[in-house]
Amino acid sequence: MLRTEKIQAVDYIRGQFQRMSSAVFVDYAGLTVQQVSKLRDNLREKGVEYKVLKNKLVKYALKDESFVDSLGKFALRGMTAVAFSFEEPSAAARVLKDYRKENDKLKIKGGLLDGQLLDSRAVEDQLATLPSKDEARSHLLATMNAPAQTLLRLLNVPARDFVGVMAAKQRKDEGE
Repeated sequence: MLRTEKIQAVDYIRGQFQRMSSAVFVDYAGLTVQQVSKLRDNLREKGVEYKVLKNKLVKYALKDESFVDSLGKFALRGMTAVAFSFEEPSAAARVLKDYRKENDKLKIKGGLLDGQLLDSRAVEDQLATLPSKDEARSHLLATMNAPAQTLLRLLNVPARDFVGVMAAKQRKDEGE
């Protein structure tokens, strides 16, 4: 690789890490071309970008980050691919976790979320289980609507009780 190509690659990698909401590092050794193609298709459907990157270029691109040494110790060893999530932080982790169920050759090395490193267990147990944006929005709206619904219910109680009292009085008057 020429020096100019390396500089362009480092700039591209740095840009990806600046834009991403999360990244998952995987070891794809042992996967066939068809299996990797299927994985790429699954990731692309969820808006995740999957790139095979050179470990040295990633280290160089992230050299100013405080976590680069720790990242190099567990994620940037051997064959490394990175799945970048830009919209939903959990998208890449969710797809990779599901794919691992059918193909155990794929190994999750770790992840990165808002500048915090995650080990492989945290990626699968925490990051992959985060709600999607739509789910989070629906939970937020439900939480915001709950007090208004409770207030409306409480405001209707006196009117409902009054109607019940009036109906009971009417039954009593008709019965006597």
